[in-house]
Amino acid sequence: MAFNFGAPSGTSGTAAATAAPAGGFGGFGTTSTTAGSAFSFSAPANTGTTGLFGGTQNKGFGFGTGFGTTGSSTGLGTGLGTGLGFGGFNTQQQQQQTTLGGLFSQPTQAPTQSSQLINTASALSAPTLLGDERDAILAKWNQLQAFWGTGKGYFNNNIPPVEFTQENPFCRFKAVGYSCMPNNKDEDGLVVLVFNKKETDIRSQQQQLVESLHKVLGGNQTLTVNVEGIKTLPDDQTEVVIYVVERSPNGTSRRVPATTLYAHFEQTNIKTQLQQLGVTLSMTRTELSPAQIKQLLQNPPAGVDPIIWEQAKVDNPDSEKLIPVPMVGFKELLRRLKVQDQMTKQHQTRLDVLIKQEIQRKSGYAIQADEEQLRVQLDTIQCELNAPTQFKGRLNELMSQIRMQNHFGAVKSEERYYIDADLLREIKQHLKQQQEGLSHLISIIKDDLEDIKLVEHGLNETIHIRGGVFS
Repeated sequence: MAFNFGAPSGTSGTAAATAAPAGGFGGFGTTSTTAGSAFSFSAPANTGTTGLFGGTQNKGFGFGTGFGTTGSSTGLGTGLGTGLGFGGFNTQQQQQQTTLGGLFSQPTQAPTQSSQLINTASALSAPTLLGDERDAILAKWNQLQAFWGTGKGYFNNNIPPVEFTQENPFCRFKAVGYSCMPNNKDEDGLVVLVFNKKETDIRSQQQQLVESLHKVLGGNQTLTVNVEGIKTLPDDQTEVVIYVVERSPNGTSRRVPATTLYAHFEQTNIKTQLQQLGVTLSMTRTELSPAQIKQLLQNPPAGVDPIIWEQAKVDNPDSEKLIPVPMVGFKELLRRLKVQDQMTKQHQTRLDVLIKQEIQRKSGYAIQADEEQLRVQLDTIQCELNAPTQFKGRLNELMSQIRMQNHFGAVKSEERYYIDADLLREIKQHLKQQQEGLSHLISIIKDDLEDIKLVEHGLNETIHIRGGVFS
């Protein structure tokens, strides 16, 4: 699973979805002429806009909403996408300078970064705004704002205040987690489109969606849009994974590379049409090269201490499949929790289907050897759990002690006790067995008393007879 951390840098990463036209994924009117008749999948032109998939300067790759190259600039957009992989490294055309945008933004001008750090340190430790003891109070207030990750830090009359964001190094509400890296090849052609619609609406209008996407591609008859998968996302969003197949005149076909298809979707006029369909995010789903992974790991994200980042890399449970990612703020933590909860529900749904299939497949068959062995193991575990001196008995004893501690010191008239239903049944059964044992013991004693009386009566008669004879 992968997660989208932070907001996109600029407007090229995540575009706000406009209201979808009536009828779901209906038409857009006439398509733009810039993507019209040319559907060349050959080598791209230098302009990057002459063909449908000709422009690959906007080449996106990897796992985020934006990491790629734009001309001579390098961009790493909003980090980790909402797909099962990381999605695609999009491009940021508005970025004119070299930048690692989004969460991993690293300022390119060293003097600017240095002065920003100096100003932040001055605001937190030695502000000179008032020139008296009130500056110490102001410093504590600036520290509180920096820890929280919001507000402005005033420290000097001649210098503008410092803007505190959650990306600042002193913000306390941040952590590092791990997300899966995609393993799809670029030639697989998988592109993720995130719709601001429910999964049921997407599935009910899937054919109309395919036709609308085909119109976005210019309606070329040599191209076929295919849906690889549909998955529910939190907040009533849906992830649709698509790929496009191009058929050549000689009868052969191939998938359009993911980066090429993504570059086409990132064109301004095409992105507008996708927004009309309800698309809020597009990204490729391709694996990262070793050089790209190395670049990500070597540069700590903005606001994350390098020591913490190094420790996160050491603690990575599977460095071949997982990559550390920052989690900044409660909102991001909540979003990640929602995604994990959604994925857990999907896994449980698949497991329930497999159980039903296995039950139907085994219906009418006798118990097999492996099933009998499993049943014996389960019976053994059940017996161990129910043994009085084993786990269940110990748990019951601990529960009794906890209840006693909870009621210790309470007023007798206000005491309230609650006994678990299973424990109450066990107590009743135990008392019933003791009662039966006592009843049986009393019965034996009564029988023995009757026998003793008979023996005494017999002895008395024998003594009386012997006394008459001797008299």
